[in-house]
Amino acid sequence: MANVKKSMNANIIFAADIVRNGGLIVYPTDTVYGIGCDPFNEGALRRLIRVKGREEKPLPIMASNLRNARRVASFTSAELKLAKHFWPGALTIVLKKKENLPSLVTFGRDKVGVRVPAHPVARSLAKLCGGLLIGTSANLSGMTPSKTAAEANQQLGKEVDVILDACSTAGGVSSTVVEMVGSKPKILRRGPISMAEIRGVLDSGEDHGRV
Repeated sequence: MANVKKSMNANIIFAADIVRNGGLIVYPTDTVYGIGCDPFNEGALRRLIRVKGREEKPLPIMASNLRNARRVASFTSAELKLAKHFWPGALTIVLKKKENLPSLVTFGRDKVGVRVPAHPVARSLAKLCGGLLIGTSANLSGMTPSKTAAEANQQLGKEVDVILDACSTAGGVSSTVVEMVGSKPKILRRGPISMAEIRGVLDSGEDHGRV
């Protein structure tokens, strides 16, 4: 099984160092536990894909803030409105990727899912890793996403370098994934944030500026 550590500051720094050196980690988010690596390290990306047994399915990215999200993705005015309202939080927005992001992250597609998580450990990790971190769910492909470090250890413990344990995740449900199709939002995966909430933000004139 993996090296399981409590998610205190020294261990978060230790985990970030593993990522910067091309390793794989499991970490808590505000939804479910995630498995992460450096999104610019193709060797680490290939290892993560192999470990999860993932088919050719794009890998989402956790950003420490909106500024770092904009390093790898472009926002329309509607997408920016959603980000400012729901981030940090459980909404993954599918955005136009920038050319600097390795095609392996998106399997050649021109879009990438990005979010700023509400969990302080996930955001701290992303910040220490340069602002961006792969954030796919910590489970074998086709299995239930892990809500605890123990569940993640059972599925992936032999294949990752460290697991950060922050007890159960607060949400326990994977993030909502939304994509703007023209001027209309389309939910690609249901999660904690509803279509009604998304439409309400898009239809309003407010700009909450949370990130």
